[in-house]
Amino acid sequence: MMQSLRLRLVIGAVLAIAFVLVLVGFGLSRVFSTYAADRYRADMSAIMDQLAASIEIRKGEPVVTNEPSDPRFGLPGSGLYWQVIAEDGRVIRSRSLWDVELPLSALHAGPYGFRETEGPDGAPILVDLRWIDLETPGGTRPFTLFAAFDRKVIDDAISEYHGSMAVMLAATAAVLLAAAMLQIGIGLAPLSRLQASLARVRSGLLDHFEGEGPTELKPLVLELNQLLQERETAVERARARASDLAHGLKTPLTVLLHVADGLPDPEKALIRQQVDLIRQRADRQLQSARLGVEQMAQTRLASLAGKLVSVLMPVTTARGIDWNLRLDDTLTVDMDPADLAEALGNVLDNATRFASSVISVSAERKGDRIRLCVEDDGPGVEEAALAEIAGRGVHLGEGEGSGLGLAISADVLSAYGGGLSFARSALGGLQVTLTLPSRMHDGKPDGEE
Repeated sequence: MMQSLRLRLVIGAVLAIAFVLVLVGFGLSRVFSTYAADRYRADMSAIMDQLAASIEIRKGEPVVTNEPSDPRFGLPGSGLYWQVIAEDGRVIRSRSLWDVELPLSALHAGPYGFRETEGPDGAPILVDLRWIDLETPGGTRPFTLFAAFDRKVIDDAISEYHGSMAVMLAATAAVLLAAAMLQIGIGLAPLSRLQASLARVRSGLLDHFEGEGPTELKPLVLELNQLLQERETAVERARARASDLAHGLKTPLTVLLHVADGLPDPEKALIRQQVDLIRQRADRQLQSARLGVEQMAQTRLASLAGKLVSVLMPVTTARGIDWNLRLDDTLTVDMDPADLAEALGNVLDNATRFASSVISVSAERKGDRIRLCVEDDGPGVEEAALAEIAGRGVHLGEGEGSGLGLAISADVLSAYGGGLSFARSALGGLQVTLTLPSRMHDGKPDGEE
């Protein structure tokens, strides 16, 4: 099953052009063959008219007093012949037949509406035949008139015409096919522009489709814009409900904490632990609900990473930790800035807690993905434990953090089609690799001119 609309149109155009040209070729061939046969039939009829007007009876014998003047009749085997047969079997013929007579019994149906037989040289000839009655003083005398020509003459003429017609039809087919390809290209161009607009809408460069374009596409553009508007409304509602839920939980949890302050230490610790657990799970569910809602934005990686590092700089400077950032300014990620900040911020925060003296951040493009590596020179993680780092509630350090940071980062990246992986760093600590989506348009990464 063909999936390409362009291929369907091309095949349809080829079949239509071939069908029409075959019909035209067949029609022209029939027209020319009929025309050529009519011309030769008219010539033969003129010869027989002259013969009929020239037959006389002298001394009881028929003679042709005024033979057709074409010089080919005087050349044996010239390809043009005439013959007169009287009722008594006497034959008068042109010199071009030499000593050959054309009996009626030798004639059979031939092409182009003529009769056919063999000529003086054995080659087929086409014969036009007429019967006449000549009025004489002795009564009416019947005669049979022949006018003939070589079949090869008309065959060659028609064959030459067919050759010229084939060249003409081939040239016509090439021109029509080129015109069809041009028409298909022009006709499909609005779809290519619509696709480019869709890519810009998806990347966040446009918030709606432009209304310009062919009349046939305007209803589609209108429907797409309405879909975008409805989607935006749904996004705002989802975010509002998430915010309402967050605020709705905040007050009851705060009240529980105040109530817990008046309880004995074991019960107070248990309530605080459960409240923290509720907050963690609520935060994670709210984060999951928000993921994928706004995935059409683009974010410059170097700019966002720089802002996150500047926020963490006071903490790392106080501990004597240096930052080594190697990020290309042209790298652009297909993620909402808030989601990217959430995913990368958790990883950077983890690095600041365990680094000893340096944190390295680098990125490189791999097709339609960007591999962002965050490395530190801290104690690292045992090889066997690397696969479990992003699990729920897993702590990299004893009693530090909630154990949800890297898990939330993994969820965020997964929602965008990316991922999170871990390995030992060449610096000695942990290497966290974020795989980020980054489409390329017209052979260039998004964001490059």
